[in-house]
Amino acid sequence: MRFTLNMVFLFILIRILYFTYCKKEKFLFAFFLVGIIVFFVCTMLKNTNIGVGIGLGLFAIFGILRFRTRNFSIKDMTYVFTSIGISVINSVNMGGFSFFGFLIINIIIVFSVFILEEYIKKNNFSKYSIRYDNLELLKPENNKKLVKDISSKIGLTILKIEIRNIDYKREVANLDVFFKE
Repeated sequence: MRFTLNMVFLFILIRILYFTYCKKEKFLFAFFLVGIIVFFVCTMLKNTNIGVGIGLGLFAIFGILRFRTRNFSIKDMTYVFTSIGISVINSVNMGGFSFFGFLIINIIIVFSVFILEEYIKKNNFSKYSIRYDNLELLKPENNKKLVKDISSKIGLTILKIEIRNIDYKREVANLDVFFKE
């Protein structure tokens, strides 16, 4: 029953959330397999004298060794950690803790990931620094013309422009241009 719960929430976390927001199909296999293996190893370790703490330490060592060889983003590593965390939580048999309690914990974790992904999606801008030579368009009343001019030159939809500095001698300005990817 707990393995089914684990698989359902791993599917929601990895296939639905991770793949929807990150679009990296190449890591889906690894994330699922890490979650499944962690679940079974933790389930087996609770019946031995080794204990879950040593088992988690082993996973940390193997994770560091394996994932250090490749440049994973912080976000990818967070998803690995979250899939490990969900699997450990679901594998532990806490006395007096009902199936409903495990369900609530899993829902909170997955819902938190969803809320954070939505927040990042709405508030994540990329920045590009450019040198701009039409100082006349830098006046506040020409802001719409400036955005239109820079958008046409770099081919991106500009959301915001910040002036870093202006060199009046050379008639050039350094601008930071913000856009959504």
